[in-house]
Amino acid sequence: MKQKVIFQVLMILPVFMMGSCAARKVDEDTLLLYARSQAVYGEGRFEELISLLSGERSFPPALVLRGKAEYFSGDSKAAEGTFRRALLIRPSSVEASLYLARLLREKDEPEKAEGIIKTLLEDDPVNIRALRLGAEIYRGKGPAGEGTAAALLDRAVEASAETALVFVDRARFRWIEGNGEGALQDLRSAKSLLPWDTPLFRSIENLESAIREAR
Repeated sequence: MKQKVIFQVLMILPVFMMGSCAARKVDEDTLLLYARSQAVYGEGRFEELISLLSGERSFPPALVLRGKAEYFSGDSKAAEGTFRRALLIRPSSVEASLYLARLLREKDEPEKAEGIIKTLLEDDPVNIRALRLGAEIYRGKGPAGEGTAAALLDRAVEASAETALVFVDRARFRWIEGNGEGALQDLRSAKSLLPWDTPLFRSIENLESAIREAR
């Protein structure tokens, strides 16, 4: 059972060697604690998770998870410190960068938040979360930032459409394999990512209707 949990965790862990920062070897106990903490986080038991991971200092995924629990618990100061530590160990952590940018914006340090978002979008121009947060930051600048905010949201819509098409592709495969309910779930997910009054949205609706009629 232990080996099964560890295998599942390893399947979702990123590579921990980035630049000149070599991550320590992750031991079995750390992996098991991380797996347990993910379940606790999923149930919204943030205080318990913070306590579980209070001794963790060098495993980036666990630090990010603890930082998110601290953030949602309202302890912004602790969350900022935890995200900064995660980024010190793994500077490429997108999740830690996004949450740190959000915290800086909430602390009324929009220039620092904007700098983080710009770096993220240089690496990944279609990161929907970064585009949305960037739009929020620029909207906060008033009329001077409205044009940039609108452009970022346009890019987010385009990126959302690409993601929607992935759901559509999987829906087709599921339908071919006889999984009609799974296909309909994917089509609902695709529609949730799109503006309703668009040709793509309507074509997905047509496909959805055809699947329902054929079942």
